[in-house]
Amino acid sequence: MKPLLSGVLLGCSLLVGVRAFYSPSDDVVELNPSNFNREVIQSDSLWLIEFYAPWCGHCQKLTPDWKKAATALKGIVKVGAVDADQHKSLGSQYGVSGFPTIKIFGSNKNKPEQYQGGRSSQAIVDGAMNALRALVKERLDGKSGSSGYSQQSSGGGSKKDVVELTDDNFDKMVLQSDDVWLVEFFAPWCGHCKNLEPEWAAAASAVKEQTKGKVRLGAMDATVHQAVSSRYGIRGFPTIKIFRKGEEPEDYQGGRLRGDIIERALDLFSDNAPAPELLEILNEDVLKTTCEDSQLCIIGILPHILDTGAAGRNSYLDVMMKLADKYKKKMWGWLWAEAGSQMELEASLGIGGFGYPAMAAINTRKMKFALLRGSFSDTGIHEFLRALSVGRGSTASLAGGVIPKIHSVEPWDGKDGQLPEEEEYDLSDVELDDVYDKTEL
Repeated sequence: MKPLLSGVLLGCSLLVGVRAFYSPSDDVVELNPSNFNREVIQSDSLWLIEFYAPWCGHCQKLTPDWKKAATALKGIVKVGAVDADQHKSLGSQYGVSGFPTIKIFGSNKNKPEQYQGGRSSQAIVDGAMNALRALVKERLDGKSGSSGYSQQSSGGGSKKDVVELTDDNFDKMVLQSDDVWLVEFFAPWCGHCKNLEPEWAAAASAVKEQTKGKVRLGAMDATVHQAVSSRYGIRGFPTIKIFRKGEEPEDYQGGRLRGDIIERALDLFSDNAPAPELLEILNEDVLKTTCEDSQLCIIGILPHILDTGAAGRNSYLDVMMKLADKYKKKMWGWLWAEAGSQMELEASLGIGGFGYPAMAAINTRKMKFALLRGSFSDTGIHEFLRALSVGRGSTASLAGGVIPKIHSVEPWDGKDGQLPEEEEYDLSDVELDDVYDKTEL
């Protein structure tokens, strides 16, 4: 039994080793849903926070530099870390889809900035100091500080993003709306309601931004607006219900922290949201508008219409649309182009001239891309996108660090391609014997 026991202990120690990126002796503050609001959101300090996953190789490589930077910045800038693989709700709250992701929590804690700098300890320190100087300048200019929280809850969310509901406006705003609603029924004297208020406000702001207003959070004082409250049998406070058009309301069963609320709201958004539109790259505006509003832009380069016909092309487009629907919660942009129509784009991605169909995922903020190495199929693309979702994809920089020139092209008409007609020549007045005689000469 001793070898078995030692093997178990070794396995446990390895598991603990993978999990324990940071220890209490480090200057990196380990953050989780229980302490994040207290440590970060309610703090006046500038925070640099790494969202990581224990299995992520890039995260493991970053750890020593992150610790070194935290020590150098001690007492100046707070440095924290979140195991977003374990605390998925906290990661999803801030749009974390790859690892490691580093965010800067400055004056507006509800809208942190993406850290775009290098991963060495010196680069991290430089980035932190630049962010600190910007924060100090904002405060000198009177753009932030304690006066900037007058319309915010103590938890960092904006109270104006929570819709105040009444007996008079409830039916029109909620029941007749195409949006999904989470409604809190509260009582002013209720202690649990007061504890929920900053979490609800912070979640409302995040959900509004991440769903583009398609999921909304409201609140109703059930002691004042008793008609609606009694209609839905509200007996205790706070009570949260989910309303979807044409359906019976359902009780919210999740946690009461902002991360829990946001996670449920995004699930509701995903369930009800249409698949993103798959657009042909017809000009620069199409690519710019689609990609700048998305964390990732998925671009398919499809064979020429003469090579596949309409049926073949539609089969490729069907595969892309199916995957767009599967990953619609990510809110990525989806585009396609015919091979040869955007040669500069193909060249910058290293796929020009052969190997169609091809696919690339582009992050226009970082000017990096990843190529589909597997098959252009449901399974192949799913594996590709799943790897990108958890930060496992291999990436490269776009040539020149810019989006290449995009040409304006005519949209596909949905039909089979046609070879260009050959020009006809009238040879009726040519004497063939004369031709042969001249050839012989």
